[in-house]
Amino acid sequence: MHNWFYRRTGGFRPSLMMVIGFLAVIFAGALLLMTPLASRSGTWTDFMTALFTATSATCVTGLVLVDTAQHWNNFGQLIILLLIQVGGLGFMTIATLFSLVTRRTITLRERMVLSAGLNLTDSAGIVRLTRRVLLGTLAFEGIGAAILACRFALDYGLVKGLKFGIFHSVSAFCNAGFDLLGEEKAFTSMSAYVDDPVICLTLIALIVIGGLGFFVWSDLYEKRAFRRFRLHTKLTLVTTGALLLSGWLLTLWFEWTNPDTLGALGTPGKLLAAAFQSATLRTAGFSALDQGALTGSSQGLAVVFMLIGGSPGSTAGGMKTVTIAVLLMTAWTAICGRTEVVAFGRRISPRAIMNAVTMLVVGTVFAFGGSILMSHIEGLPFLSCLYEVASAFGTAGLSTGITPGLSTFSQCLLIVLMYFGRVGVLTLGVGILMRRQSPPKITYPEGQVMVG
Repeated sequence: MHNWFYRRTGGFRPSLMMVIGFLAVIFAGALLLMTPLASRSGTWTDFMTALFTATSATCVTGLVLVDTAQHWNNFGQLIILLLIQVGGLGFMTIATLFSLVTRRTITLRERMVLSAGLNLTDSAGIVRLTRRVLLGTLAFEGIGAAILACRFALDYGLVKGLKFGIFHSVSAFCNAGFDLLGEEKAFTSMSAYVDDPVICLTLIALIVIGGLGFFVWSDLYEKRAFRRFRLHTKLTLVTTGALLLSGWLLTLWFEWTNPDTLGALGTPGKLLAAAFQSATLRTAGFSALDQGALTGSSQGLAVVFMLIGGSPGSTAGGMKTVTIAVLLMTAWTAICGRTEVVAFGRRISPRAIMNAVTMLVVGTVFAFGGSILMSHIEGLPFLSCLYEVASAFGTAGLSTGITPGLSTFSQCLLIVLMYFGRVGVLTLGVGILMRRQSPPKITYPEGQVMVG
């Protein structure tokens, strides 16, 4: 049976293991969340709510049908936290932790799956990189938890402050957006701390660091000078910085006088809240401003930024920053009449350009196709539906507030989009559609088409 499956699937494919592994984690989490042990009421939770929550946590999104603090008890919140951590780092990275602790030899197949999970094409040095990922994650989440716990303890006491510090640090670093601040009023997220510099700046730092990508961490640790960084690291840092700065400035411009968002704050509060909004659009999902009260311009900006998402090989989702950078450079190269895409003295491969175009096309089709379908079924404005769909596919987790009231069909649509956004369209395509590769037997003559 094993040999038959091996032949039928074209041999072992790490990408297929990623596809199946995430599904297994989601369904296991959903089954646990369904039980009376996980809810505050001590009753069974319906399967759709449990599945939606498990998918959102594993895919580090943050969209929810029920408030995390009000519906789930400590056990349920612990399950969600574990799903966030596994989803953020990848299930194979977590499994490798146990192998390292027990000093078990990590097999070649496991190294290949690890490489796929971290979005790398080469498994050389993958165990060393994974060790750095685990240690770095522990350090960043630990420091963030300590800072947040000290601040939350002032409002909620020592025990609850520690719990809130750990939960929100993991959630922020993994770009998940789940919060426990809705006990008094559901779905409030970080609105109570919109102008609190300790909370906001700590969360911004965790969101950005988690969204840079594990490969970038390793490069920063080893090279420590911009001119020595690999091309991927340079593109990631420049694009991330440009998106954060432009998102901050445009949010200030669009929302400065809006009485329902920045208009009610003083100047320091406006600057901080706009910075937090720009950072959370990196697929983080925390909300300090009422997303439903944003101007149309800000909602449109948010849709674009959520679809872009974080960086490859990170805890974030979306089409990824480097994808957008490659597309922009390709467009500029074509406008200038050149034939090779070059950045920082290095040529971008045609394969990378093809992957970037694929991500753009698929992401656009998913976003607009899903929004049109949802708008028709729910009878809601297109922009509101586009906001939720972009949030799901980009695993951003921000919502204008319509998600809990959606029909079962639309909720299932968001579940599929969250899964696609986290696992990755290319990973799904390679894992499910690709057969054993072989050189093409026929080379076709080139044809001419008119473009533009």
